[in-house]
Amino acid sequence: MGDPWGVGPELLAEAAARPSVRRACRLLVFGDAAVLSRGAALRHVRLPADLEIVPIGRISGRFAFGHPPRGGGALPFACLVAAVEAARGRRIDALCTGPVNKALIARSAPGFTGHTGWLADRLGARRVLMLLAGPTLRVALATVHVPLSRVCGLLSTGGVAADLALLDRGLRRFFGARQPRIAVCGVNPHAGEGGLLGREETAVIAPAIRRARRAGIDAEGPFPADSLFARAVRSRRWDAILAMNHDQGLGPLKAVDFERAVNVTLGLPLPRTSPDHGVAYDIAGRGIADPTSFVEALRLAASMAGASGGGRP
Repeated sequence: MGDPWGVGPELLAEAAARPSVRRACRLLVFGDAAVLSRGAALRHVRLPADLEIVPIGRISGRFAFGHPPRGGGALPFACLVAAVEAARGRRIDALCTGPVNKALIARSAPGFTGHTGWLADRLGARRVLMLLAGPTLRVALATVHVPLSRVCGLLSTGGVAADLALLDRGLRRFFGARQPRIAVCGVNPHAGEGGLLGREETAVIAPAIRRARRAGIDAEGPFPADSLFARAVRSRRWDAILAMNHDQGLGPLKAVDFERAVNVTLGLPLPRTSPDHGVAYDIAGRGIADPTSFVEALRLAASMAGASGGGRP
């Protein structure tokens, strides 16, 4: 259920009450039943009678949406650990994670910087890829939650080629693309301007694209990021874009698909999705947060599980 003090409980409660979600999957919620009930009351919905809740921990003391205590990261982290253990035990076919406060969790779990890397380590995935999927754009990220100053040093020809292979497989398996077409961003302005503004495009990214193409992957680029996204939206030429860093890819995606985009982790042993928004403490408890991304995240998780034959790629 994510962070109990954020918008997660109310959005999960509303999503669980949606007929489209109930038809798509059977929900197993890891979290606090009392908080989920408060979330349902905020949204004026009734939790389904058959909703199964696995109680994790207990919130003691005064509770108020939007006001997490200093040690408030322990409970959402415990929910995540319990869900992963259920995945290991094959009790669940897909995992949808509610929004969390990474800094808060890091106080209880040092080194935690987000779901993607943590899940990869815990579930033994050799390589994972973050993909944000919306109705207009699908954008994957070669680097994720790292400082901008480290991005170029983390890029490698082998790494970008591996990301393209993982993205190609994911598009085929989960999104019904028979021959996926992938556009690749440069990392420097104007994609390096022939080396004038940086050499990562010629030394790292272009060789990775050539390697991917030799493996039968339809990848193109590297393209200047300042114009690529507009071309992609207008032409619908590509099934996905591989961006080189977090904000390069997610800024354009959220500009056009903010309410409906879903965070997907490719490469795990089971499908994993998440709504594409944070805890939103500023509006938590007011009953005004948009549930669309959470609803879409649950529906996509169910769809991916079905496409992968019960959640085991």
